[in-house]
This record gives sequence, structure tokens and C-alpha cells, in this order.
Amino acid sequence: MNRRSFLRHSAAFAALPILRPESDRVFVPGMQPAPLRVNGARLNGWLAGFDRIGRTAGGINRVAYSEADLAGRAFTLDLFREAGLTPRVDTAGNIFGRIDGTDRSLRPILIGSHVDSVTDGGNFDGPVGSFGALEVAHSLREQAVRLRHPLDVVVWSNEEGGTIGSKCAIGYLKPADLDKVARSGKTIREGIGLVGGDVARLSEAVLKKGDLACYIELHIEQGGLLEKAGLQIGVVEGIVGLRWFEITITGFSNHAGTTPMDQRQDAMLAAAKFTVAVNEAVRGVPGRTVATVGRVTVTPNTTNVIPGQVVLTVDLRDLDAAKVEQFTQRFEQLGREIGAATRTTFAFSRTVDSAPAISDQKVMTWIDGAARSLGLTRQRMPSGAGHDAQEIAHIASMAMIFVPSVGGISHSPREFTKPEDVVNGANVLLNAVVAADR
Repeated sequence: MNRRSFLRHSAAFAALPILRPESDRVFVPGMQPAPLRVNGARLNGWLAGFDRIGRTAGGINRVAYSEADLAGRAFTLDLFREAGLTPRVDTAGNIFGRIDGTDRSLRPILIGSHVDSVTDGGNFDGPVGSFGALEVAHSLREQAVRLRHPLDVVVWSNEEGGTIGSKCAIGYLKPADLDKVARSGKTIREGIGLVGGDVARLSEAVLKKGDLACYIELHIEQGGLLEKAGLQIGVVEGIVGLRWFEITITGFSNHAGTTPMDQRQDAMLAAAKFTVAVNEAVRGVPGRTVATVGRVTVTPNTTNVIPGQVVLTVDLRDLDAAKVEQFTQRFEQLGREIGAATRTTFAFSRTVDSAPAISDQKVMTWIDGAARSLGLTRQRMPSGAGHDAQEIAHIASMAMIFVPSVGGISHSPREFTKPEDVVNGANVLLNAVVAADR
């Protein structure tokens, strides 16, 4: 299904009946109400309208701090107001809106995602969760459902550039990070100011442990497991740990025509052997570990010279921190073995190291129960991609809801999630929030 089909499906949703306000309902412990439902036509209509912002011939381009990102945030601020929320932008540039609860002593339940995109990306990575959260708030108000807890909706800033907004929210952004350049060409420092934040007051955006009751994020899967299994909902059991290596392989540059094959110190040959060995090592162990050699820089990169140096990167991910460490040691061992066989040396440097973020069992149970009450098929699964939820996991219990990505495609103009799956995800989020409140 393509974008044109999505727009047709969205129009069809408009013909569905809209839930009208009922008598004021307050959910209390022990209550087991029928599942609530969002206004699917409205939610998919928002996504269809948002599709026009930042769309180019190459795909969606709403990279953080760009003109399209600013336009997308303006669109989103209007949706906050339409949902009856008064938006506020914190000093990190994150957008928040609140529905007050009946018990002011309780901590807020937080839901949301992001609206910035990668270069030449799609319209569903981020907006489905952000607009789904806004639709949950809108539906609660419209149906006169009163929660005991406050409900906060958040749209994090610059998720695609390294979960910048959510890192600020937990106090993990380093001063040096402010001078890094985003895809828009703006520094993080400049960008935060552009979206309404204030880097001189970033400490005011920090949330502490105990400030939140929990965090639930709706997101597209960005992979093909749900579609392949024919399931409607993924209950995310954790976000994988990530370790990036930059590996420098040093050999000796020499003439390609005059150096015998058995006398070479070919760094490119060593790199090729290592790339194959990494793949075979991971595939040879049962589990969900993934590893990717993604960037290779060859020196001198000339047709008639034996490469004297290769710098390559490895991206290693697993939900089990022990597996990440196990394969770290295995890759280093492979480097020593291949280095000895090819008369080259391997030097490993870690550039990124993030621990797995494990979902809270109680929050997963609320999501599972919400999906079951709606008659939706589901499975528990890890997230192989990073999300704002992995940052918030440092300060609060969290879990995520996945909905299928057609073809398992994401970060691409072909990224697509069917309108009915968008609505399923929002309905699960709505009822998970009610369960969390109870």
C-alpha cells in the first residue's frame, strides 16, 4: 500500500461513527470497563495533513531545526490546542501538554514520541506516536473520561539526531554535545534556541526519578516481524543495547604490480576477512544479536596500490548486555587472528556505548491487557532501533507499543503503516493509559 492508498483509507475512516461524549466517568480501582476507542478518522486525517510538510521528491525531510521541522512543530502545536491542551515548550525545546487528574497528589502518566524525520524518510516514524498520544488526550476529554493521574503528552525534539530532547529531560546531554552539528546544518545549541528552548536554562527541563508514574510510547515497528507473523500489536520488552566500534586496520601500502601475493600486508584483505567473520560469528549463535559493518574508508584508495590502512565501523546490538560483551570480546579475538594471518594490526575504539533499556513488567502487562480487551493479536518483542523511551527508562518505568510497518521498511520514502494499524495502536495506548491510571 502506498501514500495514495493511505489517503483513500483515511477518507474511508471519515465515514465511521465518531464516539460522542458520555456522562462523566471516573475510573477507580477494581473497575473493569469496556475498552475505549479513539477517533480513527481524525487521527489518520492529522497524519495525512502532516504528510505534506517537508515532503520532497526524495521523501520526507523534516530534519531537526530545519524550516520543515519548524513548520511541523507549528502544525503539532495546533493539534495540542485542538485536543484541548495548552502547549508549553520547555527549555530543551520539548513540547508538553497536560490534562489534570482528579487527584493532584499523583504523578503524571507521560505519553508521546517525536515529529522530526531523517533525511529522505517517511511520515510515520514518530508522528504515529505523537499524534496517537494527542488523539488519546482528545478522546479522553471528548468522552468525558476523568483520570486520577494527570496525563502529560510530550513531543520530544530532535529524536533522529540522537534523542537530544529526551537526553536533556534526564540531564544526560553533555556541554560538548551542544556544539555538534545537526543534519540541518545548525548546531544543537542553535537549534534548541530556534525551537523555543534556552540552553542557558537546560537544567529546568530535567525530570528526576519519581517525577513520572510511567512512560508509554506508541511507535511503528520499523521492522517486519509483526507483518511476517500476521500480528497486530507488539509489546516491546526492551530496547537493545548499542555498541559502535571504529576499527583501524594497519598494513603496508606497496605497488600492486610488483609485490608478490605472499608478501603483502593488505589492509583491505584483512578488512574483508573481518567483515565476513563478524557476520558468521553472529549468525553462528542463536538469539537476536545483530552486527553490521557499515562504513569503510580505505587508504590510499587507489587502483594500483595495495591498501595500507582501512578504517571500518561495526554496529553491534542486543537486548542482553551479556551478549553485547560476549561479541565485543569475540570481535577483538577475530581481529587478532586475522591480523596475524594477514600481517596487519587491528586497533579497536568504542565510539558509542548504550546499555539495553528493559521495559517494566507492569507497564507491559497494561499494554498486553489493553490489546487483549480490544481483541487484537500481539507478541512481546525487542526494539532493534533506538527511541526516546530508552532515555526515559533511566528515570521512570516504561514500555512501548509497536504497530506493523508494511514490508518492514522505515527511514525511507516507502515507510508505511496501514490506517487500521495506526488506529489499533492508538486504541491500545488509550486503554493502557486507563489501566495505568487504575
